[in-house]
Amino acid sequence: MAVSRRALLLGGGSAALAVAAGTTTAFAQTPAPAPPPGEPGVTGTLRLLGDTAPVRAEQRLTHLGLSWSGEPDVGLRVRVGSDWQALPVRAACGGGRDDRPGRRRSALVAVPDTGEYTLDMGTDTPVRVGEINTMAEPKSASGPRSEKWDDGLVYRTRAGWGADEGLRFSAEGTELFPPTWHPVQTLTVHHSATQNNDPNPASTVRGIYYDHTVTREFGDLGYHLLIDEAGALYEGRWSGDDPVPVFGGASTHKAPLMANAAHVGGFNAGNVGVVLLGDLVDVEPTSAALDTLLQVLTVLTRVCRLDPTGTTDYVNPISGATATVPTISGHQDWEPTTECPGDKLHAKLPEIRKRIAAALA
Repeated sequence: MAVSRRALLLGGGSAALAVAAGTTTAFAQTPAPAPPPGEPGVTGTLRLLGDTAPVRAEQRLTHLGLSWSGEPDVGLRVRVGSDWQALPVRAACGGGRDDRPGRRRSALVAVPDTGEYTLDMGTDTPVRVGEINTMAEPKSASGPRSEKWDDGLVYRTRAGWGADEGLRFSAEGTELFPPTWHPVQTLTVHHSATQNNDPNPASTVRGIYYDHTVTREFGDLGYHLLIDEAGALYEGRWSGDDPVPVFGGASTHKAPLMANAAHVGGFNAGNVGVVLLGDLVDVEPTSAALDTLLQVLTVLTRVCRLDPTGTTDYVNPISGATATVPTISGHQDWEPTTECPGDKLHAKLPEIRKRIAAALA
């Protein structure tokens, strides 16, 4: 019998056992619903800026993705029209690939429907800028796009939020970030440090996708799963053509293998990343987002056979890098120089761990 996506993410139980036994191919047999009208696509242009002269973009913009080397406190600002906006540099979620040592700082800022901007650099090093339009013409996509389950949770696949899968490939057709597959050791919670009260979270997901994939040169989304303020769940990092998020690859283990991503620089392999959209340094996460986060972490903990209140002596199977962190951690537990996942969310992790342990018991 085919195992549904809903059973994997929220049901646990027999689906978790099926995945642990290596029967992930069953998910590909789940009938796909008729797709609704597609989301807009995403396009962008890259620049390398080293001064503060006004820039006229080649297209109307929804976001700017910025990436540079150096310290986080550089006082970087962007001006659209007459208003200067300080960027959430320390709050930003840095990320990075395990196979690329070195740290780059980053920020993603919404600049709704503008064609001109100015950067106050605040740094002597050039800034790589991705000029992003997340409301471009829709891209064709196949497969299931979105589902609304019996408990009201909305789930959006990569096709559902408008991922342009062509961005993951070079002009020659080579995949830029082929997944490698690893047993799960730990789960890490993030915030996106993007706008709160977001009127179009799918647009923000597309902006994060372009920023990670192209501007920051990860080759794909750095997170495995994303959660918006209404509690909707979005598929992140590509993990195969079947409808199963996070997991894939051939496995001889008792638990499924995850696709390596790029959400904690140097500590990604074996580490599943889940991000809440918004800036949660001073703003509380919504109850809807917390409910979905709790459900997702509970099932991931069950499926991956983790102790939600435990500590993990993490070893990166790619680089050998080590760290001792809570098994369910926040980004700042790995990297003290970041405020991710925001003080308001990080403070809730002890209670989340306890509630997961109670649910599993």
